[in-house]
Amino acid sequence: MLTKSYEKNLNSLKNALRSDKSFDLVERDLIILGRKAALFFVDGFIKDDIAEKILEYFYKNLSEENFSSPEFFANSAVPYVEVETNDDLGKICTDVLSGISALLVEGFDKIILLDTRTYPQRTTAEPDNDKVLRGSHDGFTETLILNTALIRRRIRDTDLTVESHCIGSASHTDIALVYMGKRVDKKLLQTLRKKLEAITVPSLTMNQQTLIEALYRGRWYNPFPKVKHTERPDTAASAVLDGNIVILVDNAPSAMLMPTSIFDVLEEADDYYFSPVVGTYLKLSRYLITVVSVFITPLWLLAIQNPQLCPDFLRFVIIDEPQNIPIFWQLIFMEIGIDGLRLAALNTPNSLTTPLSIIGAIALSEFAVESGWVCMEAILYMALVTVANYTQPNYELGYSLKFCRVLLLVLTYIFNIWGFAAAFVINLLVLCLNRTLSGKSYLYPLIPFNAHEFLRKIIRVKSR
Repeated sequence: MLTKSYEKNLNSLKNALRSDKSFDLVERDLIILGRKAALFFVDGFIKDDIAEKILEYFYKNLSEENFSSPEFFANSAVPYVEVETNDDLGKICTDVLSGISALLVEGFDKIILLDTRTYPQRTTAEPDNDKVLRGSHDGFTETLILNTALIRRRIRDTDLTVESHCIGSASHTDIALVYMGKRVDKKLLQTLRKKLEAITVPSLTMNQQTLIEALYRGRWYNPFPKVKHTERPDTAASAVLDGNIVILVDNAPSAMLMPTSIFDVLEEADDYYFSPVVGTYLKLSRYLITVVSVFITPLWLLAIQNPQLCPDFLRFVIIDEPQNIPIFWQLIFMEIGIDGLRLAALNTPNSLTTPLSIIGAIALSEFAVESGWVCMEAILYMALVTVANYTQPNYELGYSLKFCRVLLLVLTYIFNIWGFAAAFVINLLVLCLNRTLSGKSYLYPLIPFNAHEFLRKIIRVKSR
């Protein structure tokens, strides 16, 4: 708590902020109408032009009556919009470190807090992962306030609620829950609030991923994504209007959508920017390609191991020539090799990405076949799988499907038909046991079956 003593308050604030230890924590000493004052702020987080105009007003337009109380000073002498007073030293330090300026004035037992902050940010350009052929081309940035504004711009309704939370005993990361008060699931909202309040991590080290792991402490072994991420404000706004909850985290250029089913993860904005017929085709194509990407290589391996069970019209998929390396190991090597190329492309300078892609394609195709490491058929099927993975934008779902495919390959190779059946059942159980935060099934509305909602998920219905 602060007192009427300016020197004590100044020393307390200095010691709490440790401003003498950090060069970017600036203390600006002032004299306002004969009174001592000090302005504390973080260099780089303050709007210089606004701060300059406020100081100019202090020097020219104040009178003694403005100093009757901290509250009256804030209301009558500070020509700025976002101003408040506070005497909680911990809250003041957190605000200063988040970019708010703190003004200490002689004779006051409270600090004047001026929200003159600004954050370094990039432009709201179209995100790389959620590109669309039609529709808006803006995207979220790492600034929380700007992200909430992008949603507010699309939903001009007083029912839209943006609820603020702070997570992390050290980082004090700002989090916003965005929802429609009359449409949201009240039980889910209450559950989410309790879980956020119970989080005791010092900081969100890995940002949204740390928050997800703190919310979902159980079932960490389940690889399927627990939430849907989107970098598109229009997608987030649509989810809010559907009654879902959107979580925005400061320093994260994407939003988290809750609750989430696998059908939600597979949806894209382009499904709704085209006519219902085209949108339905895109949806169904994506679902089909996703299923094919999981089963094409395990079914091919099963056909090779059981040629007598293969129908005559599919006999051409069976390889008669002896292979230097078993087909199973060829597929496993290429699964790992493709991931290696993907990781290499992420860490390669842009100027070298194209040469790397060309070299990788040659190494995994012509040279690999000629040297006897892999056959052309294996390369063909793995190429189909790789391309199919890019039909949906969620990387986490892509790796989840990869784990399902590898499990099918391993058990099929070891136990043949029974192994394929066992892997199929295990993958289905993993999907069914992956509950959302609200407790609903991850396969809803398929399990439990809701005909109306299921029809909306697989068919692009006309906008209402």
